[in-house]
Amino acid sequence: MPKIFGEFHERLSNEHEFLILGFSPSSIPIQQRWRNNGLSADFVADYLTTFFPAIDEDPDPEGKRVEIKGAVSYIANELLENAMKFNDDSSSYPIKFGLHILEVASEITLVMLATNSVSHQSVDKFQSFIKELLESDLDELYMHQLEKSAEDESGGTSGLGLLTMKNDYFAKLGWKFETVQKEPEVITVTTMVQLKV
Repeated sequence: MPKIFGEFHERLSNEHEFLILGFSPSSIPIQQRWRNNGLSADFVADYLTTFFPAIDEDPDPEGKRVEIKGAVSYIANELLENAMKFNDDSSSYPIKFGLHILEVASEITLVMLATNSVSHQSVDKFQSFIKELLESDLDELYMHQLEKSAEDESGGTSGLGLLTMKNDYFAKLGWKFETVQKEPEVITVTTMVQLKV
């Protein structure tokens, strides 16, 4: 049975514009993936701003294009990096990234999703961080995570990317954890980011 946190919506219609990318986690080492994450994020941002319906109607279309492109590139890069970094190395389950453009009553929402497998051992720790993120004062948690990140010489989990999405871009975040395979067990987490534009 899936476990949902935050603002996660199960159904996304394929009647809207969307883009799906897939990555094989075992094809190249993660160190070589970092450059590809940035390239993939920039591609998604370029794709969006090329086909985005409302940019040309904005009073400052070029300014709007730059604003949307920057936000999408940042968020996509963070989602891809987290999916690659925290992927279960023992699993060959693909990492997936999706972008959906939803238009409801003249309001446009960009929905970005990243799905990766997670080790059974890391699920509780990640879910605890998600609960803290959803229940805490954002400014206090941001300062706490900055301090924690400065003290952590290993470059481990900081959560600053997720906090920045909420704080700077006013994004809505949600997560779905589910077991997609029993033998051997494969647990996935899908992170959903919703951004109104």
